Amino acid sequence: MAMELAATIQRIERAAGSLATQSVARMDEELSWFRDLPADQRSMVMLVAQAGVGSFVAWLRSEGNDLGFSDEVFDAAPAELARSISLQHTVALIKVVIEVVELQVPQLAAPGEETELGTAILRFSREVAFAAARVYARAAESRGAWDARLQALLVDGLLRGDDGDELAGRAAALGWADATPVSVTVGRSPGGEATAILHGIHRATRRLGVEILAGLHGDRLVLVLGGSSEPAEIAERLVGQFGDGPVVVGPVTANLIEAGASARAAMSGYRAAAAWPDAPRPVVAAQLLAERALAGDTEARRILRIDVFAALERAGGSLLETVDSFIATGGVLEGTARALFVHPNTIRYRMRRVAEVTGFSPFIPHEAFTLRVALAIGRLDPAVDVIR
Repeated sequence: MAMELAATIQRIERAAGSLATQSVARMDEELSWFRDLPADQRSMVMLVAQAGVGSFVAWLRSEGNDLGFSDEVFDAAPAELARSISLQHTVALIKVVIEVVELQVPQLAAPGEETELGTAILRFSREVAFAAARVYARAAESRGAWDARLQALLVDGLLRGDDGDELAGRAAALGWADATPVSVTVGRSPGGEATAILHGIHRATRRLGVEILAGLHGDRLVLVLGGSSEPAEIAERLVGQFGDGPVVVGPVTANLIEAGASARAAMSGYRAAAAWPDAPRPVVAAQLLAERALAGDTEARRILRIDVFAALERAGGSLLETVDSFIATGGVLEGTARALFVHPNTIRYRMRRVAEVTGFSPFIPHEAFTLRVALAIGRLDPAVDVIR
């Protein structure tokens, strides 16, 4: 082909600058979004257009052997172009350049070479389209891997209690919209590549109206959820993204900076959940306070001591004594009433008050277990952090 189109190739080389300029002018005329691009990005497109004409000449000289010259079209600014201009827009730009060159065929082609040049343009435009797809695929793969690493760093920072501004900076780099409130959910990783796991999660949450970040921490998958005051409901719709085992939802916090507390509670609950084989999936970390305390979680121990034991003491009305007796009689209401010399309805009333004061009902077996552990902790540490 090079020998056949030698004269045409020389003409194209001489017209390269003009073709690039005409292409950009036509982009400005036909593509409204191109007119809105910043000056540096428009200059970048000019570089790519010029590289495209040069690559076309090199391709013609190679006699169209598809040696991969078309990839060089994007070498002028591959990463920047992929970040600032979508693949759909890139295809539109390529189309404009090809149209400009096609319109110039009568002037560019040497006499008798018009048909050959037209055919070469069609073949080359196909190669450039494939090159654009490859560039964007590589950019997406690189971006996905970087996002996975950055999200893993964010998760590690939350668990370590890193500086809030640093966490906010990492989240902003990931496109976090600072949605509040924020909570953290922890479960087992489903296994596989981190980028594939994160892609599946973001696809699953696309229509839930929430912000989400995800990261892998060892064999655990950690989700940071923003914009929902009912994270357990969101987690219930996402349990299929986790592997086997418990899925634990941490408490709601005001913002991302404070979400470390939610992450630590969820992680503690995940470690302790094995002690409650029949736990729901997902389970809220507060439902696992007893198990977490038994596993050595000092924050869970403090909550049970202050928000349960001390709260019952402050409430008065013999609530603490009634819970003790109810536990001692094996949860039998009439037996408790006989032991305390009161009517069973009095016990029912007091049990309702216990649930109001502590959030745990003595009539529900697992919550009764939590109350029992709270009473034991309160008596083991009677003078520590108890607000009377």
